[in-house]
Amino acid sequence: MNFDSLDSFLQNSAQHLAKGPIAAIFVEDEIEVDSTIRHHLACGFRKVLVFLPSHIGLAPDVAPQVVCITYNTSQPDAAMRAVNMLIPRAAGQWLYYCFNSEYLFFPFYETRSIGEMLQFHGEERRDAMLCYVVDLYAKDLEAHPVAVSLDDAYLDKAGYFALARTNPATGHPHERQLDFFGGLRWRFEEHIPQHKRKIDRVALLRAKPGLSLLADHRTNDEEYNTYCCPWHNNLSAAICSFRTAKALKRNPGSTFDIGSFCWHNSTPFTWHSGQLLDLGLIEPGQWF
Repeated sequence: MNFDSLDSFLQNSAQHLAKGPIAAIFVEDEIEVDSTIRHHLACGFRKVLVFLPSHIGLAPDVAPQVVCITYNTSQPDAAMRAVNMLIPRAAGQWLYYCFNSEYLFFPFYETRSIGEMLQFHGEERRDAMLCYVVDLYAKDLEAHPVAVSLDDAYLDKAGYFALARTNPATGHPHERQLDFFGGLRWRFEEHIPQHKRKIDRVALLRAKPGLSLLADHRTNDEEYNTYCCPWHNNLSAAICSFRTAKALKRNPGSTFDIGSFCWHNSTPFTWHSGQLLDLGLIEPGQWF
């Protein structure tokens, strides 16, 4: 199903937002659009919304399975604005958002669905899930000049850390909140604006009236921004993403400074949740 604008979709959104979990994929360019959609369909999302510019099309096997919404994804904070318009219309449902060439992985992804995971997460009285954006990059940049290759994908196996997130109103750290760093945004931080260096994203959330996403991928509900409940560790997920690598190689200010993204802590990405669990990049919590 196709809609020629976000407004047109919102006028007819009731049938598409009635049952979750719902994925919203924002297409910024033509790179790995179809593979991104196929991956999230395989996750088990009940509905996949694809926001894309009018000049980008989808593969014949993908298009009938999603809702396409013509949308200018190049405008500032385009994804946040669209998700914030979806939230009140999808109250009570789980929403997820990402960009093309990004792939969601959660514990036991290979044998369990996103719905099963979120059902368990909800039973633990959690209404949001912290996701870590794990940078992917092609090893051979001569063969893959935009740094994207599903068959030659690498990630960093070390170099991740967290800092206390200070509450500006009190000057004290937020309870159960941290700012997470690592990957390409850390190693090439001289090319990344300071406000874009974090790798944490509240990408899975239960919609409710009054909730909104902020520009830094947090929400206006501080409990949604926590990485665990007060009693024990909770599930977390990873969004394995070529987005930063693409930007660094396309940006004239950085592309000539980067001959390779690989370093001594690079390792091939196996496209398996077990690798991310072993590296400590996702957390199973109490879900076994």
